[in-house]
Amino acid sequence: MAAELGTAAWEALHQVIDPELDEPITDLGFVRSLDVGESGEVEAHLRLPTSFCAPNFAYLMASDAKDVLRALPGVTGVVVELDDHHDSHLINTGLAADAGYRDTFPGEADEDLEELRATFRRKAHAAAMERALTKLLKDRPELAEPDLHAITVADLPSDRATRSLLNRRAAVGFDNSPSSLVLVDDEGRPCTPEQVPFRLRFARATRISVEGNSHFCRGLLRTRYPGSEADQTPRATISEGRAG
Repeated sequence: MAAELGTAAWEALHQVIDPELDEPITDLGFVRSLDVGESGEVEAHLRLPTSFCAPNFAYLMASDAKDVLRALPGVTGVVVELDDHHDSHLINTGLAADAGYRDTFPGEADEDLEELRATFRRKAHAAAMERALTKLLKDRPELAEPDLHAITVADLPSDRATRSLLNRRAAVGFDNSPSSLVLVDDEGRPCTPEQVPFRLRFARATRISVEGNSHFCRGLLRTRYPGSEADQTPRATISEGRAG
């Protein structure tokens, strides 16, 4: 029972995404420990690259972790705690009471977590869109950059980059029907041929920023917690496409 629930709990935590880095907290090595009792109690401890990571990001990930664990069949109780953060006490107290971010940080939390989540979902979509379209240009040399304005979901190959993009389109509420145009702005509006270079450059800059931050944070975590590299899964390259 405990072993099976432990596997399910780990798989559930794999669905929790760092909003800024667009990667599962399991791949990043942010799950410090996961313990499952015979009676269905689950306790997870999270860690971050520095003690001063933004409290809103930290709370969002920890809260998401508690939610996915609590939703598992057979779970009788969940404790999620964030270790070694300058606001660990506040965050862990708020999590234990299911207080929510604004009540955990009264007077400080001006931005709702859902607004923050939406902002980073748009960035994740832009990065995934650029990966998929850049790979398409590489795989289909007959295509020129302006041609991308007419590429539809049906034109994309069945690979990891496409699956990643479709997941992120769904997350921001964009249509994934075969006739839907792929190259769109943050509001889902299609681009004209003249707008393609700017939109693609903007999306590429977003992707490079996300991947650069991921590389930096992974390195910080390894420095802060020697041995944590064994808990990290390398990020897929652009040729492979981003999983998840």
